[in-house]
Amino acid sequence: MSTLAEYAPLDGRILAGGQSLVPIMAFRMARPAHLIDINEVKGLDRLAVDAGYLSIGACVRHGAFHKPVVGGPLGPLLAYVAKHIAHYPIRMRGTFCGSLAQADPSSEWCLVSATLGAQLVIKSVRGERIVLTEDFLEGVMTTALQEDELLAEARLPLLPGDTKFGFYEFSRRAGDFAMCAALVVYRVVDGKITDARVGIGGAEDRARRIAEIEHVLNGRPPSHDLFVAAGEAAAIAIDPMEDAQTTAEYRRDLARAVTRRALEHSQQ
Repeated sequence: MSTLAEYAPLDGRILAGGQSLVPIMAFRMARPAHLIDINEVKGLDRLAVDAGYLSIGACVRHGAFHKPVVGGPLGPLLAYVAKHIAHYPIRMRGTFCGSLAQADPSSEWCLVSATLGAQLVIKSVRGERIVLTEDFLEGVMTTALQEDELLAEARLPLLPGDTKFGFYEFSRRAGDFAMCAALVVYRVVDGKITDARVGIGGAEDRARRIAEIEHVLNGRPPSHDLFVAAGEAAAIAIDPMEDAQTTAEYRRDLARAVTRRALEHSQQ
């Protein structure tokens, strides 16, 4: 922390997996004066269950989740999502927390963290603070991190054993950033959906939970018609981004489709 505090004001940047920072440096879009390599810092590769949470240290790679790392539905959920992240070599170097700190709206881990309500542990020489993902992600590539702070750990809540999950993302080519993605988790009690959490990524300036979709789902039995209605709610609720290749209306259509397909995946 003292090294970060000393060099961060002098254009220092943290290096963990390097799968975002190094390509930017290769294109000369970033030329940090100092790199603070945290790969050999003891404890930052910790991946363990503590008090109902899966704790993921700053140096835990995407590849760590290729197989379930924890019992219950959370392990298979993370394993399923992980295989959608870029390509294999990138997954073996890039890190879970680095992806959160990068705050790309299309990041699969940002979507998982926002949907499940992850707690993020931020450290500096001033001490430690814990921030919810919804307060951490502030916009495109923008977070609540100060320049001398390290995202040291992410804490994902363990899911009840009867939780169902579904994930679907759309990209033009395999391994590309998702143009839109949806994650759903819920339980079914007495034939009706309860405790629904639905997140959308890639469509807006940050991944986030969409309460309007959850209200459509909770208290109703799973069905094709309900999933179509949930997709409609997603299309209405989002404020989609536009870029040179994609209109807002196209992304709204994608949100409609990926939400329905994520719900259909949850039934498999």
